[in-house]
Amino acid sequence: MFWWIIGTVVVSDQLTKYLIRSTVELNQTVHVFSGLLDLTYIHNYGAAFSILQNKQTFLITFTGIAMVAIILYVIRQGNKLPRAEVAALGLIVAGGLGNLVDRVMRGYVVDFLNIYILPVFNVADMAVCAGSALLVYSVVVLEPRLRKDSSNEQ
Repeated sequence: MFWWIIGTVVVSDQLTKYLIRSTVELNQTVHVFSGLLDLTYIHNYGAAFSILQNKQTFLITFTGIAMVAIILYVIRQGNKLPRAEVAALGLIVAGGLGNLVDRVMRGYVVDFLNIYILPVFNVADMAVCAGSALLVYSVVVLEPRLRKDSSNEQ
């Protein structure tokens, strides 16, 4: 499941970025649901919310180390990890790798999803956010339930 999630998200992320790059001009907005969701093609030279602008070497190094660490953790833990945690970590790695590909290949990340209450983002960003939320839910809600259920069975 871990590898399947990573492959699916990275391919989806790179495909949507390719489609945007090949059909929309840089800084152009295409109205989908005006005022709610638009496609705005931008280059992001920083991280989330455009922090760490033009720090590509740091962002590439940090992302690479973090992705390797998470992958090694999942491999070493094997079947000991709950499925929700494996899925969460798969989403986080996939999102990190999707944006890492952009940083290495282009020197910036392609962002294009524009919901006006948020900065412009992409599929990789959604994966990292969803994975992070699922990881918190898994650790805070699901794991205590599993521990409680297993102690009641004894």
